[in-house]
Parts: sequence; structure tokens; C-alpha cells
Amino acid sequence: MATQIVMDRTGDTRHTFDVHDRAEVEKAERRFMELTGAGFTAAVRTGPGEQRVIRSFDPRAEETLFYPRLVGG
Repeated sequence: MATQIVMDRTGDTRHTFDVHDRAEVEKAERRFMELTGAGFTAAVRTGPGEQRVIRSFDPRAEETLFYPRLVGG
């Protein structure tokens, strides 16, 4: 199972999907496109405490984190 973790001001929401289920992978890809289109940054964990920003959906990523756009003031 792969997990997409969406961070926001209230905490996080986790969405899991089976990488072998085509319908679930398509739903996860749509979620990826919607979130990144709304300004979220997507990153995959590469090791303990390490991440790498990604620009396209990777169904093989075990865990993808989505961070909201930072707003300064």
C-alpha cells in the first residue's frame, strides 16, 4: 500500500491506495494533480528525515507528502 499525506493547518489527512489496483492508482494520480494544481508541493521520503520534491505522480512512491503553499506577510 502506498500513502499520500496531505498536510494543512488542521493537521494531516492520509489516503492509502493499492499500487496494483488500476482504479485506485488513477484516483491517487487525480488527487496528485488536483493538489499540485492548487499550489501544494509534493515530496517523497528518501530516507530518515530526508525528502525530495517531485513534479509528477510516481505510483511506486511508498509515501508522498503534500505541503500547502507558504504565505508570508
